[in-house]
Amino acid sequence: MPAKLRDWSLVQSFLAVADTGSLSAAARVLGCSQPTLGRQVQALENALGVELFTRHARGLALSDAGAGLIPMARQMQEAMQALALTAAGQSTRLEGTVRITASVFASHHLLPPILAGIREAEPAIQLELLPSDTSENLLFREADIALRMYRPTQLDLVARHITDLELGVFAARRYLDRRGRPATPEDLLAHDLIGYDRNDLILRTMATMGWSVRREDFVMRCDNQATYWELLRAGCGIGFSQLGVARADPEVEQLDLGVPMPVLPVWLTAHQAMRQTPRLRRVWDLLAEGLSRL
Repeated sequence: MPAKLRDWSLVQSFLAVADTGSLSAAARVLGCSQPTLGRQVQALENALGVELFTRHARGLALSDAGAGLIPMARQMQEAMQALALTAAGQSTRLEGTVRITASVFASHHLLPPILAGIREAEPAIQLELLPSDTSENLLFREADIALRMYRPTQLDLVARHITDLELGVFAARRYLDRRGRPATPEDLLAHDLIGYDRNDLILRTMATMGWSVRREDFVMRCDNQATYWELLRAGCGIGFSQLGVARADPEVEQLDLGVPMPVLPVWLTAHQAMRQTPRLRRVWDLLAEGLSRL
């Protein structure tokens, strides 16, 4: 086998360009320069003796030969990721970096004081926080530990239910002073409601509570939970929030509609190959301790 074909970085560059459709986008993903990436793709084409991409108006498209190589390149990617996970899981030092991902709302309102406590307890461990409302892939080490409001179902992951966060109905005091304070679910439906846009979680939850609500009944819609909360605080209407966060804000008021509210489960999850790494296990335990107090 030519030496070039044993260079994983060339295959990694090939997959990045295939996934993003351009050299510039792939370079940003890999953290390298566009000329360097172009040379790596060219080197792989020379080693294989085939053209991997064809140019078009919006970037690069896989050639027939390139498309045929994708399954084998993915196998190499999975093998390298498994190798990296296994090697990382062998570390015995209580130092290094732990990357945590959580929703934007949790990253803003829940985690900062907990992470400050972890830094105080373990100054040799560096923390990275990735606020994201998408599910980061722990199998590819886009994060080491994920905070989820649902039970993860991916294979090769370990998950632990930490606590349940109570939810409530809230609105800005200025909105309630202007529109009145609903006392029943029927009263609520006569008010301006804030809901999600494409996410149907609120609709499904309200349906289980016997409230017949359509997406169009929400006069303000936003899927970003941090922005959703700011819309509520600004007086755009009535919405839902975690009790611990909302009750601490003097600008908003909780509404008692006489019905029980569901809870939001909190889960920690990590790849099983990394779970026993000392620094990750230590951060996991401190996260669980801090979140359980919520």
